[in-house]
Amino acid sequence: MVTQNVIKVSFKEQMLQAREEAIIRSVNRLLAEKGFEAMTVDEVAADVGIAKASLYKHFPSKEDLACAAMVSMMRRAQTFLQTLPLDAPPVANLRAVVAWTMGLKLAGEMPSLPSHNSSLRTTLMASKDYMDGLMDVSDRLGAWIEEAQAQGAINPQLPAIAVLYTLFARACDPVLEFLKMGDLYTDEEIISLVMSTCFDGLSARSN
Repeated sequence: MVTQNVIKVSFKEQMLQAREEAIIRSVNRLLAEKGFEAMTVDEVAADVGIAKASLYKHFPSKEDLACAAMVSMMRRAQTFLQTLPLDAPPVANLRAVVAWTMGLKLAGEMPSLPSHNSSLRTTLMASKDYMDGLMDVSDRLGAWIEEAQAQGAINPQLPAIAVLYTLFARACDPVLEFLKMGDLYTDEEIISLVMSTCFDGLSARSN
């Protein structure tokens, strides 16, 4: 008879984990709504309903809070990538990833971080979980980009890294918000419009 060793998690540990998850959800939402510079540790603590001192027991700085939100987002991205069919055309998977990220942005679930902040960049680069997730996502997308270029679905003259950064940029594209503010299009229509400009360009096509 084989007995399995079951690792029991104490009630205290479960509570700490639940609190940490609540903190990350709050940070993710506030970063999406306000951005890193405007978000404060005080409002994160107030939003979760805990004292700031308790918050610091989980995350010692504002940069660590943002890093935790980005680690969570990278894990969501990795999970999404795993749902994409292996036999699909690479450009189809790239389009699916871009549409997914823009959907998160429009739903207020995509953290907004400044591109120039030395302390935040240092914290992110020092995080193994974040860097491992970023490298994994980048490698998968990069492989699809190169395959799509080889198949002629993406301009082979463009450096693959430039294409990758262009796709990453859709996660923080202000065009999404501008179109949403106009109340002229649904989220699905906005995604379709930006997808068209991203993948098909702005040049007129002859039938």
